Amino acid sequence: MIVAFSITPLGVGEGVAEPVARAVKVVRDSGLPNRTDAMFTTVEGEWDEVMAVVKRAVEAVSEVAPRVGLVLKADIRPGVTDAMTAKVESLERHLSQGLRG
Repeated sequence: MIVAFSITPLGVGEGVAEPVARAVKVVRDSGLPNRTDAMFTTVEGEWDEVMAVVKRAVEAVSEVAPRVGLVLKADIRPGVTDAMTAKVESLERHLSQGLRG
């Protein structure tokens, strides 16, 4: 599965980079394929391992924030691996061939 999630530390003021960095560190330390952009962190793996990483990331932020918001989107396709990379490669291939219509 692929999970894209965003953790929002609440009650810490405007600067949230340090609490969010705690969550991203958990993901990167997990060893699972992952990618972080300005809005979401995406991680790929089996259901239990991905959800455990998300939970640990929330807990890491909870250590410094009195309240935490979580947005999560999941793509569940049993038996598919490396989908995080394959999806982007497919999109780029279509863009390089030019769009029809």
